[in-house]
Amino acid sequence: MLYSTALTAQNQALEEYKSGISERLQNLIARIAGAARSAGRPADEVRLLAVSKTWPAEAVRSAAAAGQQAFGENYVQEGVAKVEALAGLGLEWHFIGPLQSNKTRLVANHFAWVHSIDRLRIAQRLSEQRDVHLPPLQVCLQVNVSGEDSKSGVAPDELPALALAVAALPRLRLRGLMAIPEPTSDTALQRRRFAQLRQLRDALAAQGLVLDTLSMGMSDDLEAAIAEGSTMVRVGTAIFGARTYPAQGTAGPAAS
Repeated sequence: MLYSTALTAQNQALEEYKSGISERLQNLIARIAGAARSAGRPADEVRLLAVSKTWPAEAVRSAAAAGQQAFGENYVQEGVAKVEALAGLGLEWHFIGPLQSNKTRLVANHFAWVHSIDRLRIAQRLSEQRDVHLPPLQVCLQVNVSGEDSKSGVAPDELPALALAVAALPRLRLRGLMAIPEPTSDTALQRRRFAQLRQLRDALAAQGLVLDTLSMGMSDDLEAAIAEGSTMVRVGTAIFGARTYPAQGTAGPAAS
């Protein structure tokens, strides 16, 4: 009897969890649409990338059941495990975290997009290791618009050379730029940093590179990003809830 009661409670909690993801997802879609309207832009110009890092495959399945198709992962082994576990759902997987040379083969052949390229050598390895039978890997260059020493990303003055080199690589398609500015509650500062990324994209376009993606904006600053031209916002917390990161080397839910 006690076991049956506990199981019933567990199932009820799971259903409430799934329902919560669906509700938060719909609220977020409405928020993005509102931000686009405020910026004088069509809502369909901004894609939502659901950041599912540290959340189990079942959380992704619930979001997919609610209509979300594109998911972002930061950790290679965790992401690959989800890609394989949910292969039958036809989801679009984006790798958005730091990428080391010894992990490029896994990323090259399990993901459709990589947002975090900041070195030519990483791009070269992805190009060399992408299966020729797969479509070109869609890539963005990560730019350090905050100037933080601890932040990943190519320096703005080094971006043109990297962009031209990456654009020439086979089996990759350079789509645009990505940034993760230093968190701040100063909306004006948020907008200046996102505007810088847009201006860098425009400068590359003037050199003949056709780039259609600005991957910028997260849960706390997506309105500022959309106002400055974001075409893809990366959001986890507002969909899956606040994360509690597990100890290193363990798996389980945690935050974006």
